Amino acid sequence: MTVAPMGTEDLLYGSASDAELLRRYHEEGDVRARQALIERHIGFVRRLAQRYAHRGETIEDLTQVGCVGLIKAIDRFDGHYRVTLATYAAPNVLGEIKRHFRDKGWAVRVPRDVQELNVKLGRVVDELTGKLGRSPSVEELAKATHSSTEQVVEALDSSRAYNTVSLSAPGPDDGEDEGADPLEHLGDDDQGYELAEERQLLREGFKELGERERNILHMRFFLGMTQSEIAERVGISQMHVSRLIRQSIDTVREQLDTEPELPPKQEPDNCRPQRRRHGSARRGAATRSQRQPSRAKPA
Repeated sequence: MTVAPMGTEDLLYGSASDAELLRRYHEEGDVRARQALIERHIGFVRRLAQRYAHRGETIEDLTQVGCVGLIKAIDRFDGHYRVTLATYAAPNVLGEIKRHFRDKGWAVRVPRDVQELNVKLGRVVDELTGKLGRSPSVEELAKATHSSTEQVVEALDSSRAYNTVSLSAPGPDDGEDEGADPLEHLGDDDQGYELAEERQLLREGFKELGERERNILHMRFFLGMTQSEIAERVGISQMHVSRLIRQSIDTVREQLDTEPELPPKQEPDNCRPQRRRHGSARRGAATRSQRQPSRAKPA
């Protein structure tokens, strides 16, 4: 693989100072000078991004965000500031990185004032812990930050909203269930609810049975007694016990399968069709005329 030799123009941009490149860009509109400045200070941006390397974002992403601040600093730079480009660009780069964490780093959107208080509490907790020799209380944090206890609690709880864990992420290894899916630990339907519904249905069906039949079914299916033991306790034959159990089960099954009939819907008199009322009146008049005996006309 052969490397193409660097041209004279590339050497000019590579050896030129930051001030010269800035002059070419701002006075002459040389876009290549701007590009050379960006490439020259990428390492500087990466070093600033290293300060936030352990906050859940990769260095590559933070470097790209910091380059936005670098580009803004190059576009806004004025030679009258009497400072170097790196000195001027550092606050812009750090500001873009902090803005990224504030606006796009949170998994759940949290109000800005809560975020700022959360960051402030991080510094205050370290200061009070070193001064008091123990973890500060909520009241002490509220006094140090000039906030209420409710605001402090809300800001401390907001830190849980920064990162989220996937439901499919492997859980901690506990020796027995290594790398188990957290979905396996979620709640399931309680079988007791279904059993309660079935008992309620049986209670409705048992209302149609007599006391002796209910006692026999209870001894057979709840106490687990045999038909012979039931016959001995009740004082009837085993054949009679078998027949009563079969008849009782059929009665309960019929009761559970039967849907309650709704009473016929009665319409109020003022809602009935007027035509039917007149027809009924005519039929009633005809019936009354038939019942009355015909009278002979006088001669």
